[in-house]
Order: sequence, then structure tokens, then C-alpha cells
Amino acid sequence: MEKKKFDVEFHGTNLFALVPLLLFVVFCILFFVVFKTFDMMHLCMGGYVALIIGSLLSKNWGKYWDAVATGMSSKIMNELALILLIVGMFGKLMTRGGVAQGFVWLGDKIGLSGGGFVAFTFIATCVIATATGTSIGTMFTAFPILYPSGLLLGADPVFLAGAILSGAIFGDNVGPISDTTIASASTQEYANKPGVADVAGVVGSRMKYALVAAAAATVCFALFGGSGSAINAAEAEAILAQYSNPKGLIMLIPVAILLIVAFIKRNIYVACTWGLISGTIIGLVSGILVPSDIMGMQDGTLGGFLIDGVNNMIGTVGYLYAIAGIIGILSASGLLQQVIDSLVHSKLNRSVVGTEVIISVGLMVSSICLGSANGPAIIMWGPIANDLGKSKGLHPYRRANLMDGFGSTLPAVIPVTSAFIFIALSCIQGLMDTYSFVQEVSPVSLAGASLHCWFLFVALAVAVITGWGRKYEGPNGEPVKALPAQTK
Repeated sequence: MEKKKFDVEFHGTNLFALVPLLLFVVFCILFFVVFKTFDMMHLCMGGYVALIIGSLLSKNWGKYWDAVATGMSSKIMNELALILLIVGMFGKLMTRGGVAQGFVWLGDKIGLSGGGFVAFTFIATCVIATATGTSIGTMFTAFPILYPSGLLLGADPVFLAGAILSGAIFGDNVGPISDTTIASASTQEYANKPGVADVAGVVGSRMKYALVAAAAATVCFALFGGSGSAINAAEAEAILAQYSNPKGLIMLIPVAILLIVAFIKRNIYVACTWGLISGTIIGLVSGILVPSDIMGMQDGTLGGFLIDGVNNMIGTVGYLYAIAGIIGILSASGLLQQVIDSLVHSKLNRSVVGTEVIISVGLMVSSICLGSANGPAIIMWGPIANDLGKSKGLHPYRRANLMDGFGSTLPAVIPVTSAFIFIALSCIQGLMDTYSFVQEVSPVSLAGASLHCWFLFVALAVAVITGWGRKYEGPNGEPVKALPAQTK
């Protein structure tokens, strides 16, 4: 039998198609673990360097780069890039609107301390991360404001850090403008109608898992988060007052508008447009924003949430395109199809539960390899999950939820590879230079205290084993509980 030829071939063995992917993993480890840098532009650079090195091993450089361009030009990737650039502006609008400062004011007025403050911090960071769509941005915002204040009010340092990390992950998982939410929806196609899963439907269908885990985490943070000792109430009050502004809570109105429009129109572009318009008007009328906060010259350069939002997403869009190029090479070399075929015909894939296990474990392994960078992991694993899920008639919502959900569990708390753990520790280390009462936290203890991630893993594992929330794709793409000839 004649060996099938593929568009992209390599010298020696076609396994060299894996070189760009492996090099990208090396760059992730180098940046996250060794250099402890978390700039998406660095990952973007690493992705393109990996592609360039991989091209040197191919037999035909022209066909190699044609495959890269084909991967990058996919409709799914272009739509994802467009969405990210738009939601980046809305995220920066929320940051400039001072949502975090609004929650600081609220917590101060309620008079929380100890475990109560830890639970409040978790809820506040959940809302902030959901509104801004960025887990990393939420952590960099919340730690300087809430962490020293909480320590002074008797919060346990480890659980307080875990609450901030957990809240950031919650928002990353369910936020309608989060890159992982958008990526998980955009990579899952319908089998019975054109198009991919809509963001609003995906968010609505995954909330039950996230809220159950969040409720359990909130109770535990309240019960066990107050073992610290109050240090200086006056100093805590000064820190809280410095970062307190009740007007910040007003900016939750455009978040509500965005969510309502998203669920009514089932279109994230329309929802973000309404969110941007309403948020800008509300910010200007309330005095939270001035015209230069939208766009204007600041310190000799063009600033404002519009340009900041685009700039903030350029690195993310760039490295996602690099991942798309890597997927293009894997596809054109035949390796991606080989992996899909082997998984589709595997013994584990004979049952629906087995298929969901493959989708979930595969995503977690991919995310761990990429330093808990769930966005690239979903882009990379998404085509495989798409084909596997279709083979069992699983609805695109279910497939998207398994990927994004499990990516927000164990990969986010692996002490030696998780970018989230390293970011939290770097934030704490920076605060140690400012406040004498801030002490070092070990990565292992922080991983254990990130309670939402652990509870979410349990909730999703139960969902896979019992079928909780499992939906199949109906004749017109609608979610149904079972198919007429479903394989159990």
C-alpha cells in the first residue's frame, strides 16, 4: 500500500512537525518558571521563533509557511482575534471605572475582618475578573489593594492569597469577555447547523458548576480564613481609604447591560458594543471618567481605555495566531488527524463518559504543558475535542464547558508550573518590599488554599461521571438530554 503524502513533509520523520509545539512549550516554561515573566508579548515572540526553527526541518519551506498561513487564516481564529480586540477595550473601561475600588469601599463599610474579609475578597475578585475578563489583570489589581488590608484585619495570609487567585480563575472561567471563554466557544462547531457555540449559551450552561464550587469555597474561606492576627486597624483603615471609591460600583451597570444583551442577542459583538457605549456614557455622567480616559494625550503619548484595551490584547492575539500556525503545521503534516483518529477509535472513546474523560484530561495535560495558559491550550486541543465530541453527538456547549472548566482546576494550581501561582507569589513578594508585615507564602500552601479550583474539579468530575448537565446536539443544533440512538 502506497504511503500517503501530505502537504508538509520533514527530513527524516514527520514527527518533526511536533518541533514548533515542543519549542513553544519550552518557551512557556522558560518565561513562566525560569524568568517569571508573564507578558503575553513574550509568548507571542516564542511562538514565532518556534515556527521559524520548525521550518528549517521541513523539505519544502514554501509549503510549510503556506500551512502556517492556512492555520492562521481559519474563520474561527479570525473571529477570536476580532472578539478579543473588542473585549479588550471593554475590560480596560472597567479597570478605569474603578470596579475594584468600589468593592474596597463596600467591604470597608460592611466592617468585615478575618475570615469574613477573606470570603468578601473572593467574591469581589470573582466579580472583578468576570467584569474585566482578565485573571492576570485582576490579580495585579487585587493584591496591592486587598492583600495588605486583609492581613491587617486578621485574615490568614495563605487563604487570603488563595481567595484572590480563586476569584481570578472564577472570572476567567465564566466571564463572557474572557479569552478562555471565547476560545472554548469558538473552537466547538455545530454538527447539525453552521457556526460555532455562542458565548452567551456557553456561559449560561457552565454557571451551575462554577457557582456550586464558588459557594463551597466562600463558606470555607469564611470558616478557615480568619486564623491570622489583626495587626493595626488604623493602618488597615488608611490603606482601605486610599483605594476606596463607592462610584466604582456604578460601573457594574454596563456589565449587567453586556450580559443581558449577550443572552438576548446571542452575539458577543453586539453585547460588547452596548457595554462600551453604556459604560462610557455612565462613566462620563457619573464623573468617574473624563474624556481623556476614553482617548487622549497623556504624558506625551496617546492613552485612554480604547488604545490601552487594544494594546493589552495585541500580545494575546499574536500568540494565539502562533498557536493557530502550529496547528496548521500539525494538520498539514497529517499528525493532527492521526491523533484524532486514534482517539476516536480508542477503547476509552466507546462510551460518552470515556469521550468526556479524554476531552477533559487532554485539555488539562495541554494546559499544564503550557504553564496553565488556558487560552493557547484550548486553541491547541479544541479541534481534537471538537471531533471527539461530534463523534458522540455532544453539544458544543458541553464540549466548551469541559475544556474551559477543567483548565480552571488542577492546571491552575500545580505549584511548579502554574503561571497563576507564580503571579500571585510575585505580587506578594512585591508587597514585602512595601509592608513589613507581609510574609512569604509557599507555592504548595497557596495551591492548597486556592479552594475554588479544587471544588470546581470535584463538581466537574461529578458532572462527567453522573452526566450532570450533559446535553447532546438536537436536529437543529438545540441542546437535548438524549439522542434517539444514543450510545450509553
